[in-house]
Amino acid sequence: MRRAGWILIVLVFWPGLRFAQEAGSIGAPYPGRRVLLDAHNCYPYGEWWKDRIDRALSTGLPLAIEQDLSWYTDAVSGRSGSVLSHSAAPEGLEPTLKEYFFERVRPIVELALNSQDRWSWPLITLNLDFKTEEPAHPQAVWNLLSEYRDWITTARRSADIRQIGPLDVRPILVLTGESETQKSVFYDDVPEGASLLVFGATPTHNENPSAPPSALAPDPRDNYHRWWNNPWRVVEYEGQNAAGDWSVGDERRLRELVRYAHARGFWIRFYTLDGEPSADESSHGWFHAYNFGSIDAARIRWRAAIQAGADFIAVDQYEDFSKELRASH
Repeated sequence: MRRAGWILIVLVFWPGLRFAQEAGSIGAPYPGRRVLLDAHNCYPYGEWWKDRIDRALSTGLPLAIEQDLSWYTDAVSGRSGSVLSHSAAPEGLEPTLKEYFFERVRPIVELALNSQDRWSWPLITLNLDFKTEEPAHPQAVWNLLSEYRDWITTARRSADIRQIGPLDVRPILVLTGESETQKSVFYDDVPEGASLLVFGATPTHNENPSAPPSALAPDPRDNYHRWWNNPWRVVEYEGQNAAGDWSVGDERRLRELVRYAHARGFWIRFYTLDGEPSADESSHGWFHAYNFGSIDAARIRWRAAIQAGADFIAVDQYEDFSKELRASH
């Protein structure tokens, strides 16, 4: 074949080749490639809702699962550890991330590793929400993640954080928040050339939620900061409770945010989009601040976020949202 023909082939397929290099494999996710249910607060509250992870997994894979973490110290023994809790003052009866999440998904991950069907990897995005940041807390979580490193999507720690390494994609991807305390453990303390097990959110500036995307998230993506986490009020400034009818302007704003994130190489997440009569929400353990007031009002936003290509959409109504997501395909 003449040189001109080879040049044409390279030009035609260059975006795909570049994606493969960036993401680590042809089937790996890349911002804007898929929309996932993000199972919000997917852990028990006290004695209630212990089946949340089972409900989330029953909706199908791939999906994201949020786990809130607090540090507990036993007053008698003095022993401390990380537990799953929305409260910064856990009681000590809460499950751990190891028992509730990692050992629960073990059969799924081991089956995936044995099959080597990588097209839908990561099957589960684990979204860590630290409610407390005692010095030992991120380190304890890092130690736990290290036990399961063969399951976890990684990238090499570069000498310069601006040098973005390709992902070695595995069945689980772990994301965390934007705090410097977490970054110090999950990136700064990792030796150059070693594997990053966690990727942080880009620092946000939401004091004025109606600001342009470039003001909300001005920093570029780097080797550690690979996603952008947003309250829904950056779309509808009134917030869920006071949101009126979904408008053309709301649609435009949503798409503007998603396009900006993807153009900069970030996954983008919005939280939390629920819809139930106020009298019913307390029985599910949801928060009133996230409630649009009806399933129809929430469904309109779900459809808009799906169509806009938001990577992670956090909801408490796992089953209802997953039906909407399947119907969109």
